[in-house]
Order: sequence, then C-alpha cells, then structure tokens
Amino acid sequence: MKKAFVLGLGILLSICLVANYSMAAEKRGKFGEDPRHDEAKRVRFKTSDEKIRWKMVMPWSKGLLFYDIATHFCDSVRLASAGRLDIKPFSAGELVPAMQSFDAVSKGSADVGHDWPGYWKGKDEAFVAFASVPMGLDGEGYNIWLYEKGGLEMMQELYGKFNLFALPGGQCGQEMGFFSNKRATKLADFKGMRVRTPGWTMDILNRMGASVSPLPGGEVYLALERGVIDAAEFSSPAINYPMGFDEITKYVIQPGIHQPGIQCGLFFNMDSYNKLPEDLKWIVDICAKETQLWAYNWINGLNAEAIRRFKEKVEIVKMDRETIVEFTKVAQKYLEEVKAKHPFVKKVLDSQEEFKRSFAEWRDARIGATPWPYDTIIQEGRIDECME
Repeated sequence: MKKAFVLGLGILLSICLVANYSMAAEKRGKFGEDPRHDEAKRVRFKTSDEKIRWKMVMPWSKGLLFYDIATHFCDSVRLASAGRLDIKPFSAGELVPAMQSFDAVSKGSADVGHDWPGYWKGKDEAFVAFASVPMGLDGEGYNIWLYEKGGLEMMQELYGKFNLFALPGGQCGQEMGFFSNKRATKLADFKGMRVRTPGWTMDILNRMGASVSPLPGGEVYLALERGVIDAAEFSSPAINYPMGFDEITKYVIQPGIHQPGIQCGLFFNMDSYNKLPEDLKWIVDICAKETQLWAYNWINGLNAEAIRRFKEKVEIVKMDRETIVEFTKVAQKYLEEVKAKHPFVKKVLDSQEEFKRSFAEWRDARIGATPWPYDTIIQEGRIDECME
C-alpha cells in the first residue's frame, strides 16, 4: 500500500511539473523553430532504385588532411545511400590540375568538387568571405551564420553564377600562426619581414610594413629553409605538422588572426545535382552537414596533439594586444575598400558583421567559463584573456 501511495504521488508530481512547464512555455509562445519539421512529417517521395556514379575533383593531394575531409563526404554518401550514389574522389592532378577543379565541375567534366573557396578569388572576390576573413568568423560563427543567418543562401547564390550548387563541406577551426625565424610580437617587429600568406591577409600585412608573397604551399618549406622568406603560414597545426616547418624555424607567432575559421566547401555541377532523385538530394545535404561537424572535431582533436609536438622544437610566441588591435584596424579599412569595389562582397561581409554584433552579448556573457583544466584555473588563475 505504501509503495503504491509513493508511486501515485510521484506520478501526480510529474503531471504537475509537466503542466506547470507547459503553462510557462505558453506564456510567451514558442521560441525558435525547425523549418524542416513540417516537410519531414509528410514525405512525398519514394526511395529511388537508380544507381549513380559521380566523379569528385579537388585542389588537394592525398597527403593533405583536406583530401581526407573530401573523401569522408564521399564515404558518408556511399554509406547512407547503400551505394546508390557512389562518388569517387580524385586528388589534384589525377583527372584535372588542382586549380582547374572549379572549371571542370562548372563545365560538367566532373560532377562535384571540394575546395577552400578563397582559391577562386580571381573569379569573384566574394569567394574569400566563404573561406576565411582576417579577424572574421571563427568555426562556431561560420556554422551559425551559414545555417541560421542566411550565409548558405548567399554561398549558393555566388556559386550559382557559375552553374554550381554549393554546400558547406568541412569547418576546420582556427589556423595556426606564422612559422618564423624572427621573433615577432609587436607591430614594429613585422616591418620589413618577408612573409608568405595569400589573399586578403597578404594585402593587409603589406600595409603594415611587411613584404608578402603568396607562394604555393609546395614551395613554402624550401623558401623558409633557404631564407627566401622569414615567416610563413599555411593551415591548422594538424595540417602543418606533416609539412615539417618546425625543422627549419625557431618560432610560431600566434594567434592565427588571419584565419579564425577555415571553411571548406562542396560544389556540384548544377545539371548533375538537379538530376538526382529527391531522396539522394537529402542524403547529400545531410552528409555535407555531417562532414562539416566531423571535420571540426577531427581536425581540432589532431591540432591538440600537433601543437604539443611543435612545442618540442619551436617556441610559441604571442602577438601583443596592441598589434592585434592595429591589425584589425588595417583589416577593417582594407575590407571597406574591397566592399566599395565589389557589391556582393559588401553584402556578404555586412551580413557576417551583423551576425557578430548580434552574437556579441552572448559571447560576452560566456567570458570566464572557458574549460581550462581545473588545476590551470586554480593554480595559475587562468581564465579568458579578454577579462584582463
């Protein structure tokens, strides 16, 4: 009897809690919604039995982790479709040269490509904004902006001009800073420094007094070794580690303010994509999102180990606050000039900046809860640097 009474009382309390929660939820109405939900409730298509074979091209060699990210997407699609859509990845040079992969997919010589969108800067300046922006969006920011704040639609609008359908295809987080044989933490240290970096960062550092050239990745090691350049950046710690820059440099200048978030993309020939059965389009979409998530976790897990290995050979130094602020000032002025010349760049960068403003209060509210190890916080007093 006593057990029955306790059980009944528990059920009654649970009902009351649910009722109270429902009343509280109804006070202001529902907050946020999943726009896909209604579509998923009434599936109007059937599983296709057609078997489709696609070719993927890319600017990556098999030694780069970017190649593995592209391959991961192909594997995910193959698994989710039980082999009905089989995408075969070809590394740079196997079907087309690295920098011809964009045109190959646009013209239909291949069905899909993987990229870092900034490579196509010569086709439209706006591609850089979907790759990484100096002091721009980080990995978290790109994910929210792309999927929730209209970034994906703008990405598809841009690629659509070239007969391509696009999806995000791997967020890799913040890049590493500059491997260098000169210690540089202050603005004056960068004046006259010979640096390798491409894109918008090249122009910004030149304005800060450096001498910058956009050497191809394959030439960076020899240029550092022979003293042709003093410093170079390429990618994240995990992607840099196999390249061995720590064997020929003394320092790594952090943080990677030139690329707070490395965003990769998937681009599909529009005709190939449009011919896909509806169920396979959903598989492509979901597998692209899965690749976006997996890449971030995989790369950053490897980054932690890579940075430990780098520290065995090179000294990690940090730019001072004033240098980062000055870099930001120069970057903002430069990007305003780019926006004035390119209306679509303005549209995209203004959207990203508006997102950063709208997110700023929540970002500020989180300060102080960075998950450092307990001992680091208690013994060293380490918290978020922006609280200093």
